[in-house]
Amino acid sequence: MNTVIRKIGNSEGVILPKELLARMNLKTGDNVLVVQEGDELRLRRVEDSTEEFERKMQVARERMKKYEKVYRALAK
Repeated sequence: MNTVIRKIGNSEGVILPKELLARMNLKTGDNVLVVQEGDELRLRRVEDSTEEFERKMQVARERMKKYEKVYRALAK
């Protein structure tokens, strides 16, 4: 897939096609990591954004509360 580096404000960037974003399940505000590998640039999804971390912590808190007696018994 070819794209062009464009001027965006005081920076320059690449605009990713809507179809690619949909395939990769990315949306505005998601974090990606740019990795240089030799003469290539690769984008990698940053899995644990603050929002994702908070969601996982909420699930963990709910499970800890639900199974508190079991965890206490296992900890003995």
